Amino acid sequence: MQPLTPQHTGDGSTIVSPTQTHCDGASDADATTVRESSRSRPKLDEPSSKGSGEGAHEEREARPALDLAQDENIDAGPFRFKPYRLASLVDPKNLDLLKEMGGVTGLLQGLGTHRKKGLSRKALGKSPDVSYHESFAPRVDKDPRPGAGAGDGASQRHDREPEASDVPKLVLTGPGDEDGGGISLAGSRTDLGEDAGDAEQGSGSAYDANLEERRRVFGANTLPTRKTKSLLQLMWLALKDKVLVLLSIAAIVSLALGFFQDFGTPRPAGEPPVDWVEGVAIMVAIIIVVMVGSVNDWQKERQFQALNERKEERGVKVIRDGVDMIVDIKEVVVGDVALVEPGEIVPCDGVFLSGHNVKCDESGATGESDAIKKISYEDCLKSVAEEGAGGGDPLKHTDCFMISGSKVQEGYGSYVVIAVGTRSFNGRIMMALRGDSENTPLQLKLNDLAELIAKLGSAAGLVLFVALMIRFFVQLGTHNVQRTPSQWGIAFVQILIISVTLIVVAVPEGLPLAVTLALAFATKRMTKENLLVRVLGSCETMANASVICTDKTGTLTQNAMTVVAGSVGIHCKFVHRLEDNKARTNADEEPNVRDTSSSKKHTEDFSIDLASINDTLSPAIQDLLNKAIAINSTAFEDDDPETGKRVFVGSKTETALLKFAKENGWADYKELREAADIVQMLPFSSDRKAMGVVVRLDKRHYRVYLKGASEILTKRCTRHIVVERGSKSDEIGTSEIDDSARDNIQRTIIFYANQTLRTIAICYRDFDSWPPPGTNPESEDEVPYEDLSSNLTLIGITGIEDPLRPGVREAVADCRKAGVAVKMCTGDNVLTARSIALQCGIYSAGGMIMEGPVFRQLEKQDLLELVPRLQVLARSSPEDKKLLVETLRELGEIVGVTGDGTNDGPALKTADVGFSMGIAGTEVAKEASDIILMDDNFASIVKAIMWGRCVNDAVRKFLQFQISTNITAVIITFVSAVASAQEESVLSAVQLLWINIIMDTFAALALATDPASPVLLDRKPDKKTAPLFTVDMYKQILGQSAYQTIITLIFHFLGARILGQTHSDNTSTQNHNNTIVQTLVFNLFVFAQIFNSINSRRLDNHLNVFAGITRNYYFMGITLLEVAVQILIVFVGGAAFQVTRIGGREWGIGLALGFVSLPLGALIRCIPNGPIERFFIKIRLLPNPDVLPTVRDDAQWNSAIQLVRDNLNTFAHVRGGRVRASSYVGKSRNARLAPESRVALPSIMTMVPTLIASSIGAGWAPQSPTGLSNPASFDPSKSSAALWEGKIQIHPETKADDPVMQRWGPVAKRT
Repeated sequence: MQPLTPQHTGDGSTIVSPTQTHCDGASDADATTVRESSRSRPKLDEPSSKGSGEGAHEEREARPALDLAQDENIDAGPFRFKPYRLASLVDPKNLDLLKEMGGVTGLLQGLGTHRKKGLSRKALGKSPDVSYHESFAPRVDKDPRPGAGAGDGASQRHDREPEASDVPKLVLTGPGDEDGGGISLAGSRTDLGEDAGDAEQGSGSAYDANLEERRRVFGANTLPTRKTKSLLQLMWLALKDKVLVLLSIAAIVSLALGFFQDFGTPRPAGEPPVDWVEGVAIMVAIIIVVMVGSVNDWQKERQFQALNERKEERGVKVIRDGVDMIVDIKEVVVGDVALVEPGEIVPCDGVFLSGHNVKCDESGATGESDAIKKISYEDCLKSVAEEGAGGGDPLKHTDCFMISGSKVQEGYGSYVVIAVGTRSFNGRIMMALRGDSENTPLQLKLNDLAELIAKLGSAAGLVLFVALMIRFFVQLGTHNVQRTPSQWGIAFVQILIISVTLIVVAVPEGLPLAVTLALAFATKRMTKENLLVRVLGSCETMANASVICTDKTGTLTQNAMTVVAGSVGIHCKFVHRLEDNKARTNADEEPNVRDTSSSKKHTEDFSIDLASINDTLSPAIQDLLNKAIAINSTAFEDDDPETGKRVFVGSKTETALLKFAKENGWADYKELREAADIVQMLPFSSDRKAMGVVVRLDKRHYRVYLKGASEILTKRCTRHIVVERGSKSDEIGTSEIDDSARDNIQRTIIFYANQTLRTIAICYRDFDSWPPPGTNPESEDEVPYEDLSSNLTLIGITGIEDPLRPGVREAVADCRKAGVAVKMCTGDNVLTARSIALQCGIYSAGGMIMEGPVFRQLEKQDLLELVPRLQVLARSSPEDKKLLVETLRELGEIVGVTGDGTNDGPALKTADVGFSMGIAGTEVAKEASDIILMDDNFASIVKAIMWGRCVNDAVRKFLQFQISTNITAVIITFVSAVASAQEESVLSAVQLLWINIIMDTFAALALATDPASPVLLDRKPDKKTAPLFTVDMYKQILGQSAYQTIITLIFHFLGARILGQTHSDNTSTQNHNNTIVQTLVFNLFVFAQIFNSINSRRLDNHLNVFAGITRNYYFMGITLLEVAVQILIVFVGGAAFQVTRIGGREWGIGLALGFVSLPLGALIRCIPNGPIERFFIKIRLLPNPDVLPTVRDDAQWNSAIQLVRDNLNTFAHVRGGRVRASSYVGKSRNARLAPESRVALPSIMTMVPTLIASSIGAGWAPQSPTGLSNPASFDPSKSSAALWEGKIQIHPETKADDPVMQRWGPVAKRT
């Protein structure tokens, strides 16, 4: 039975021609030319129950293993097969299992569906699923070619009648009915001319099962909506942060004590009850933090959901009751027969039934870079039989399985749906990626800091409490102070209050606010930079990313094959962006000194930039080249269903050539095809590796255009066109190909091939009559290819590749400058991977290239040694990428991973930060990622690193500022409380509140809003284990806090003397003088904080703290606001703040002493770091970087086995003295036991179950002593070099004394 495929007719109805294949666009609906079928036998991946070779193994590893036991709980009802057994057909692709099911016939019977008509009318019933969906209205097809316009949201090609019983006027032509006679679909199944086997399928309960029953058994084609957290849930999660928990406790205690002080104890006259304000202020700070963080997360999640929902709204073309229609993707069920067209994303898993030349790009789903041809199950069996008879190599890149998430590149066909929703290939990966994110490195460090501050603050509070209680008991015992019992009670409560106040002062309330504000500000700015941050914490994690593992296709490259170099004639060599790619031309190639006979330099060669090709070629040559590309092609232009842009659809080579012609501004391909009078078409054949078309130029002249593999076609050329620079001639000059020209052609082909360019030769030949003389064709359009493909004239050779994205080379250089290593992981072959890696600067001296199958077999120790130097991992499976990421993380690296395909999902989820592509990325990749690159540009990752570092620096700036203030506040509170008989602090509660507002909200806002700058990329990333505080920060914190403490205490205790005030017996005068001193202390403390916030804008030893301050309007505005409010408080604050108006002298003193923070900061920066760092390491303030861990926890025996070893050891010492004394026993113990000679030990076996259970429970696994250093193990006949030769490549510029050469040189080749 021939495949039936849609074809347009003039009146817009749909007919089906069994002989029509994927026609050239030049053929109109009434054209007489039909492309002949390829005679080559389609190839098939080697089918076996083990899967299709390595590829299948890799696919299987990438996803959770299918557990067929899940089928046990499912009632299959009328169906023969259960869902998980069906899903296992494609994961891995398993032809043997399909054969066990009875092939496609058995599968269709088991699912109750029909090969040509799909689900029966009875199964559909009056379900709304068969009604026409208005949201998928037909598009008007402007292209008259058969099948044009098919795509993701392709239209239904007829109007659906309202009644299900009324069959539309749809006609099918049988094998012999090309004259238009057809059969109505209202007829019986056997009317369709199908075999008896198909006709017998139409009865049975499975056929009658309705759509709801199918959804019950096999599931709906939807994924469970990921339950997004509500705003309240996000707020509750934010409240669980350790710092916020600490703050909440402090707020409650502070509020309780404040209420007690204000309303539970008598207050001095005129003093307002404001002690409760501190607790309320902390609560306000908590609310701000929680609201800002959770609202930001909530908005980003909703933005991401909207992005996905738009993508999910599309239609799928299915056949139901013999009618092809568009249904919503969510309405597709198992048993549906779906149609595929070029450009479509396959929505469900299925088994291919019939069609022509269907090729799928499965790179997004499985990582397989080559297009996979789809043939029917019956053709698969024939291919396997022929392969077995011929004894040839295993057939590749062909199968009969449709995988969800893959993209149809070309061809038309149908397949039966076998798995949908969560049981499909795509769905299972999506579900597996759902999980909660881990804490970021900064969060972990801040949590540790919160715990440390809580401990130190509590310790300080406890010491103060103990000191004051000692004085309290001394006073109580000696009656030094006369108090009533209630006054003694209040004094005790006052001691408790001041101790708790000390703890509250120590807590950095503004820290979470600073982090949240910095992240919120950065993510908002990053959105403008085309970076959609899904997980807020990933922004600061990126700051210290030390490694980026990037995919090649679609990330570094454009995922669009493009003509990047070539030659027109043999002398004109063009290169895309010649200035940046001078190595792409061989016009200036030096002669080969070893071969004097053919080493003459080709002096006539010249290079041009591709952009200037129209200025170089004459109009006649441009027209010739354009026609040779446009007419001899099956690709066509269509709207991209996702972006709406016009794109070429077809094989990657043909679309590259058409795009080349279009970008040069040449005549439209469609007009040329329609105007061409095609006589014969020569479809592409893998045997001849070429395709062609014969056109009639006029009544007497004919021309054949050929294109194909350059190494084959150029040998059939005897002449070449001649290009004269800037010629405007209408004539095309040709010249004979002599030895020199032949040498030039060969050199050019080899030159391009060495750069892994796909080389295509474009030729033509003219004939004066048709058929050509000397040929004896059966008909006018069947002249043999061999007769047409001789004495050709070479037009040119094109070099095609997937080019780098703009800016990638610079982005990789920026990453390197920032200390971030870039590693490429690709499923492509090693030659292409190496070429791209060299072009973008990833592969450099000291680097290594390895292939996935070798990488995954390395021992753990070898992995740890090799991974730091690995720069390119080719032919990698999803599991290889995941293994690489896990190994890097184990080495302490912070890893970012980029990817656009479904196969990148596991690695994206495993990484510290996952980047997915917003345009080309699959839903799986986006779901697994933390940041979405909305412009799909690798260069945006550099911006993410920059903004991440900006966030980290903002947090550190704030810490540098606040911790110095906290230390000062704690010390002066402690000293003044101990020194004061009334246990009073230097600063009142309300003054402390204002200082806290400066320290917290204002400083957080000011320091968190410094914009990112490229200067941030000039330093190396911090390690995960790097301390939160650097030496420079410690210097500033200690220096500034010491200065602030000293001047505050001096003016607190000696302020009256310094100001020249004398003690007055007048209480009112004395109180006024004390208030002036109190105001001055408050003033200078506040101004010291304001100027220290300016000083904290720098974290390094550079002196210019004002750099970039004019770009941060927040900082300037907030600083001026703080000064204004401080002046306002002093003038009108009065009783509430316990201040009074002061004169110019006091203002001057306060401002001057505050300003000293700036020159002091500069002075501190001049102190060398070396001695200070050594001192800090000595007192354990900083970790010692020279001390490395000597033992790895995971390399130890677990506790159960260790206990057994200890017991046996003890037993041996107590009871085994005589045995140990035996020399024979000693020798036998020391002898190395070969694996082959191991003996069973029955006595030990009794312990095995316990040991194994406890070992697995503890996560222990035995370490093998063998590795890459000794791959031959105990077999000396196996040579290391023989096992590993060519599997590892080291960059040729790597120095001989490099450790990588000493370690891996013997088992690698330098290429």
